[in-house]
Amino acid sequence: MDVAIEVQGLVKSFGEHRVLDGVDLVVERGTVACLLGPNGAGKTTAVRIMSTLTAPDAGRAVVAGHDVATEPAEVQRRISLTGQETAIDGLLTGRENLTMMGRLRGLGRSPSAMRAAELLERFGLTEAADRRAATYSGGMRRRLDIAAGLVVAPEVIFLDEPTTGLDPRSRLAMWDLVAELTTGGTTVLLTTQYLDEAEHLADRIAVLDGGRIVAEGTPAELKQRVGDERLVLTAAHRDGFDRLVARCDPADVRTDPDHLVLTVASDGRAAGIRAVLDQLDPDGSLVDRFELRGATLDDVFLALTAAEVAHV
Repeated sequence: MDVAIEVQGLVKSFGEHRVLDGVDLVVERGTVACLLGPNGAGKTTAVRIMSTLTAPDAGRAVVAGHDVATEPAEVQRRISLTGQETAIDGLLTGRENLTMMGRLRGLGRSPSAMRAAELLERFGLTEAADRRAATYSGGMRRRLDIAAGLVVAPEVIFLDEPTTGLDPRSRLAMWDLVAELTTGGTTVLLTTQYLDEAEHLADRIAVLDGGRIVAEGTPAELKQRVGDERLVLTAAHRDGFDRLVARCDPADVRTDPDHLVLTVASDGRAAGIRAVLDQLDPDGSLVDRFELRGATLDDVFLALTAAEVAHV
């Protein structure tokens, strides 16, 4: 494996609160990796350490072949970071922002202008190039922010929740841009709390919860951990819902009390479905209807975080 990011045993605390508790992670070059987790899971802290902005209390991180603690300048020359808040100057135009970034990264006046024009076209911002960035929509500002990080092509780009706050159309456009980044060999590490985003973009996903990686793999591999299929049961009434839940394995069942719905693992076969129904509702009085669907990352995440809570 050609490794772009290798993290071993990262630990970070703020006061008495341990944000990262021994994180290990390996990301292959030219792929999209995702740190998936809820707010407060430690995703942003992990990215800040890997991008040299925060020092770990323990552990080691190597990015683009260089140690973030002992060779921060070498790492910085090879990476780009787009945080949750855009870092562009609203008083400057889109073109001026990109040209300024080129000059700061050591490009001459003419190369900076040429690179700015190229990126404006690539990110669909040519028509707005000479407007102040403060007048841009949220999606346009996010695209300009990512473009600024690509003025000098990085080996690794960190995207910290790149679509938070964007409307659905802008989210889809951002997904397309992220997918394009790897075509030139760039490695992308993105953080998100959106399960559909992780499934759509990531080659591999690491689920971060409570400061620890609780699972890692491709989307398909993670789904297999909770079963390829899920049986969705709708209870006939509230008492029936409560009785069905009481008969299920707490670590496996997912519940929606407002709609009297619960889901459990199934092998998808008729015999298996009949066995589940016979076990949970032997006299046929509790289940109003059922359906079979494939496992989703929602199922994976809920199962993994529930297991983690039980373990703690």
